[in-house]
Amino acid sequence: MLLSNKGILPILWELYPNHPNLLPAYFNSFPLNMSYVKKPLLSREGSNISIHTSENTLMTEGVYGAEGYIYQAYAPLPKFGDNNYPVIGAWIIGNEPAGLGIREDNSLITKNTSRFVPHYFVPKD
Repeated sequence: MLLSNKGILPILWELYPNHPNLLPAYFNSFPLNMSYVKKPLLSREGSNISIHTSENTLMTEGVYGAEGYIYQAYAPLPKFGDNNYPVIGAWIIGNEPAGLGIREDNSLITKNTSRFVPHYFVPKD
């Protein structure tokens, strides 16, 4: 439950500020005088996410958010072809890579309806 709670993101940023694998994240939006993403502490599959930029705001619907939100610096996804935005999720077991999944959507917010291609690693003999 702890690792699925997005409240860990501001805590990690506080413990490891400017770490190259982290985005700035806070429990309020005030420190972010730039584009940011608002995420419910507990949610799934892109529900109740909003991306705020100087150009516009993109939002998804859902039933989450009563428990509060975190605010994270916005890192735009790369765009391929006609509005294809991929996200790579990687799984590590111990210190070894175990698999990865590529999730792609026509929106900047990845959802449960996004295309998903799983991969796994086979150990070499």
